[in-house]
This record gives sequence, C-alpha cells and structure tokens, in this order.
Amino acid sequence: MSDSPFSLRAVIGLTAAGVIALTACGEAPEDDDEGGNGEAEATDFTACLVSDEGGWDDQSFNQSAYQGIQDAEEGLGVDYQTAESHQESDFGPNVDSMVQQGCDLTFGVGYMLEDAINDAALENEDLNFGLIDSTLPDDPENGKAMVFNTAEASYLAGYLAAAMSETETVATFGGGAIPSVTVFMDGFADGVDRYNDDNDADVQLLGWDKDAQDGVFTGDFSDQSAGRAQTEQFLSQGADIVMPVAGPVGLGAAAAVEEDGEAKLIWVDTDGYESTAYGDIILTSVVKQIPQAVYDTIEEGVNGEFTSEPYVGDLENEGVGLAPFHDFEDEVSDELKEEIDQLTEEIISGETVVESENAP
Repeated sequence: MSDSPFSLRAVIGLTAAGVIALTACGEAPEDDDEGGNGEAEATDFTACLVSDEGGWDDQSFNQSAYQGIQDAEEGLGVDYQTAESHQESDFGPNVDSMVQQGCDLTFGVGYMLEDAINDAALENEDLNFGLIDSTLPDDPENGKAMVFNTAEASYLAGYLAAAMSETETVATFGGGAIPSVTVFMDGFADGVDRYNDDNDADVQLLGWDKDAQDGVFTGDFSDQSAGRAQTEQFLSQGADIVMPVAGPVGLGAAAAVEEDGEAKLIWVDTDGYESTAYGDIILTSVVKQIPQAVYDTIEEGVNGEFTSEPYVGDLENEGVGLAPFHDFEDEVSDELKEEIDQLTEEIISGETVVESENAP
C-alpha cells in the first residue's frame, strides 16, 4: 500500500406474514399512477424486482434498485412489476410470482434473495435473473451477479472521517456479518489506518477489527432502535463520526447523532443527504450506483445481449464513490479534498490496493 497522500470529486449522480405485495405494472410504491410517460417507445419486455425485508422505502439499496427500474421504464420503454417482501418467508413466493407473471428479467435485492433467485434461474432457463449485492451460488448462465467493491470508496470515507474527527475516535457497525456489509467496514478501517500513517496520528476506530474480522452488528436491517442504542454507546465512548452499514437501522443511528448535536454521520448505499431526512448531519455517503447497474442490465436484456458476466462496481468505473459534502463543503479543507482526490487516483491506478477478503 502506498504511503503517498491524496481531493474528492463526487462520483455519483445515488404486513401480513406470507402475503405477497405486488405493485401494478409501472406503479410506484407511494402512489397509484400508472407508468408510461411516452418518453421511450414501448418494448415487449417486462423487468421485475423483488425487495428484501427492508422494503422500497428503506432509503438505501432497495430504494436505489427501484429507482433503476423506474428509470428503465422511462428510458427504455419497458413494463415492470415489483414484489415487496416483509419477511424471509416472502422471498421464494415473491420470486415465483414474478416468474408466473412472465417477467423477462427478475432482480432480487440483497444477499437474502440469493437462494430464491439462484433456484428460480436454474428452474427457468428461458428467463433471466439478476441479484443485487451478492453472488449466485451455482453461477447459472441466465443469472447475473451485481456487486460493488465498496471497500475502495469506504477507504476514502475512513480517511475523511479520521481527518475530520475532533475526538480522534470514529466508529462503524453493521446490520449483519455478511460480506456486502463487512466490505464497507474493511475499507473504512484501512482508510483510518492510512490517515494515521500519513499524519502520525492515532485516531481510534470502534466497532470493527479488520484483522480479526470481528465487530459490532445489530443482527438485522430493520430494528432502528438497535441502531440508535448502538450509536449512543459509541458516542458515549467518544466517537464523533459514525458510519452505520445497516440499511434502515442506520436511521436509528442518524437519530442518535442528530440528538447529540456535535457528531456527524456517514451514510451508505445512497446519498443520504438526498435520500434521508438527516442531510444536515451527514458528512458524506459511500454510494453504490445501483440504479445505473439495474438500468444497464435491463438494457442488455432488451437488446438481447444479457450475459452472466458479473457487474462489479468500483472507483474506476464509477460504480462506487463518495457523495458530495453538501452542508459540510466549507468545513472540509481544500487540502483534505486534494488528499482524497489523490487517494482516489492511487486506487484507480493500482498504486494503492484496498484489500478485503469480502470484496467481490
């Protein structure tokens, strides 16, 4: 890993048990409007999307995937169907429902849909499937994994957090101990270490030990009270910047940071300044370009060019990156911005390699 320093340019543009919740073709979760705005010529292609238990309004990756399919309706003229899952037992039935409705391409959102999407692909070789944020165990020829090397962007976030911390203590935690979560935490830890090495500093990271692959997890991605309690504990230990990697659980963390009045938050998956009500406490976000990945995969299907080659988002292809600083733009020094930009170039060029056993 290089010892040379590095500015940041934003590289992003981003219940009843067992009951299947389906939206009508082109219908957004929050309204009853039919799709089809006439901006693209209609195609005989239906793309479908199944959420994990976080739901479409998670202000995170489910919502990002939904945006991608809406964009495809507008830009490519496709029809779409969605099924919102409320618990694990919904996954298989929801995917099967999409198949039964004749979906040409069905996406599952998140690792929890791994088995349901993998099995459906094996059983329906004439249809195509995509899995967002995880891989498919059997690598079916009609299935595409869409994964993101967020360790690279989280490295930048860790460096930024260490540089901006006034208490020399920062923290991170996850919703579950799975690769798509811990890959963020690995990069964040390395970024903090890089700042310490470059600046002879001693910023402490709470919540994750990369070498031991051990840290703090709330156990799910829905219990916001657990996110709040954990963040309050970090704040009591002196942390003043926290990065939750936990979907809606992160909203509980945001509430705790907001109440604290001095701490800051780093959001993940989407630009939290835009997607949550906590923009005024969000220093930046580690963003996945899920909407673009979904759109591009649908376009492949429409053009008859769908392949099983995985999509891997990284800094080089702008599939991951840091969001703008928004309200903190003036608080981040020009020198620090230049350092973040330099680090970005180092990672893209290969001069600095961000290593994580959890990276895709």
